[in-house]
Amino acid sequence: SAHAAHGGHILEYLIEKHGPDKKIDLGPNIEVEAPHIRTVVGLKPKTLGDLKIAIEYVFKEICHLLDSTNTGQEGSYLDYESKALHAGMLDHVGMEVADIAQIVGFGYPSCVADTPLVDLGWGSVDRSKPMILVVGHNPATSTSVIDYLRENDLYDKVEVGGICCTALETTRYSDRAKIIGPLSRQLFFIRTGIADVIMTDEQCIRTDMPIEADKVDSRVVACLDKVMYGLEDASDWDTEEIVKQMVEDKKHFAILDPKTAAEVATKVALQIAPQRRKEWLMEEEARELAAKCSGCGMCEQVCPNLFNIGDGIVEVAKGNFDLIKEQFNLCIGCGKCEQECPRQIPIFKIMQVAASKETWKCRAGRGPVMDTEIRNVGAPITLGTIPGVVAFVGCSNYPDIEDIADMVDEFARRKYIVVLTGCAAMVAGMKKDKDGKNVYEKYPPDFDGGGVANVGSCVANSHITGAAIKIANIFAALPLRANYEVMADYVLNRVGACGVAWGAYSQKAASIGTGCNRLGIPVVLGPHSAKYRRLYLSRKEDDDWSVMDARKREIVDTGEPSPEHLAYVCETKEKAMVMIAKLCIRKNDTPQGRAIKLNHYVSLYKKYMGGGLPEDLHLYVRRDPDIPIVYKKEVREHLKQIGWQPKEPVGLPTFIGTYPSKVPLDAVIH
Repeated sequence: SAHAAHGGHILEYLIEKHGPDKKIDLGPNIEVEAPHIRTVVGLKPKTLGDLKIAIEYVFKEICHLLDSTNTGQEGSYLDYESKALHAGMLDHVGMEVADIAQIVGFGYPSCVADTPLVDLGWGSVDRSKPMILVVGHNPATSTSVIDYLRENDLYDKVEVGGICCTALETTRYSDRAKIIGPLSRQLFFIRTGIADVIMTDEQCIRTDMPIEADKVDSRVVACLDKVMYGLEDASDWDTEEIVKQMVEDKKHFAILDPKTAAEVATKVALQIAPQRRKEWLMEEEARELAAKCSGCGMCEQVCPNLFNIGDGIVEVAKGNFDLIKEQFNLCIGCGKCEQECPRQIPIFKIMQVAASKETWKCRAGRGPVMDTEIRNVGAPITLGTIPGVVAFVGCSNYPDIEDIADMVDEFARRKYIVVLTGCAAMVAGMKKDKDGKNVYEKYPPDFDGGGVANVGSCVANSHITGAAIKIANIFAALPLRANYEVMADYVLNRVGACGVAWGAYSQKAASIGTGCNRLGIPVVLGPHSAKYRRLYLSRKEDDDWSVMDARKREIVDTGEPSPEHLAYVCETKEKAMVMIAKLCIRKNDTPQGRAIKLNHYVSLYKKYMGGGLPEDLHLYVRRDPDIPIVYKKEVREHLKQIGWQPKEPVGLPTFIGTYPSKVPLDAVIH
């Protein structure tokens, strides 16, 4: 519901601004402009007004799903899982409505792979200027701020930065806006006091924002009715009166009109910035504060990542900031350590001294994958010669914030197509190699083997799953309209794609992953995501891996778990990389493609799991040509020892025909 409600709100705002007849034009290289809407709703949207039909369908279905959770309703866990999958599918429709509307209404990049590199990191902010911080996910607010600054010749006089998805949306509109960082940097940055005015909208915002703002003398403007904080609604007030009360009485207000909110935020920031102290804590002050630590260990007990924070504070008291700096770099920003400290030591303030002022670059979100790119990669992906598409999505609840950059680098070097969205897209840029470059500077931004593409914010996840649907439509010539079952069957059996929600924690992140699952895309989750307490696992040796060979029209027992799981938790990035490579294997792989995929699977296993061969390797070798040439001798000996027998590849694998369905087998043959 979060993405759909956002989509509905932004669509309503843009229709009011441009009218319902505003044409949808995503550029000359995109003809299949809304694969999810076409496939699920059976609608080819041509105007912003047409998108209302799609979003209203989503609203209706979500209402039915919510109804099923009432007491005395659905009583089957299996049917609840079916409903969860349905909700995930609806989420991707809602996201597609939102991002198409934004691209059309705000003029975001589309049909452009090489988008600008924008500044990333809290050190990128010019502290000498008034600073407006936008937090959450609502570009109606942040774009209004940019417009107001441009119209009033203040563009060079006020800094605009964002946290979470609003940051990505704002930099798609203005490459001079700053990305402060992902959700894990939200509390830390607010407590630095650098932001003069904090504008909140929706999704991924701390519920104690006004309280935290008061601590550092910042002002809060709540810009959406979904997050009001109990603040007085001043939307219809005279702007000068709002500004006066915010400046003189240090009040916070809810202002639901984006233009008014932008004007007020700018004027307040300009007036209060000279009065506010924006200095970081000095080392000597940090040492004095750290000396209060009694070593009780309460901070360590509540830390989700089990850091020895107390040791870090003790070291600071001695004048050594190395350990606390390392802990800051890994911190997920929950603030529980400070909350539990009996001595009220401001741990985040102390971290300011140690925190790196380093800045990075992040590629601005590019929007949908172009049809021309799909034509180039459709055959290599389905045949296996491009080993897979790996999508890094979701929140920043990481065991180690550098994990994403390491995994992106590993798969980009191996010529996988790597795509990113949301907080994952930000943290991927927060690590430099020995040459001082991050993954966005090292790899091309194309949707092609070896490319690293930032698609955009969380709502841009619809373009990643939409690309999988486009492969079925453009490359395999399967019709889209109201044809979701065939699309999902095609993706599951023939498109080597895998999602990675390494830091997922919010409900909407779970929904994104579940939507991928319904489309046939497996998802690897990080260790904290075990707290969702739901996975889609198989028992590879025991489960039925039969498929229909559509060409022969007969059911074939392949014995091949490809993909093995649909939702799987990994404890470490090393295990995750091995699992990602395996989950990109598909029954449709040609011998050459299978050999390439197994080469990566085996080499990653040897690199990260201590050598040897994967214990399930024999399940994925159909015939001798499937064996990677580098490991030919070793694998042949292994297969001989376990009594492996060759089997014929399936010509046209499908699940249609293996279960009761209204879809005829001929629907998958084109």
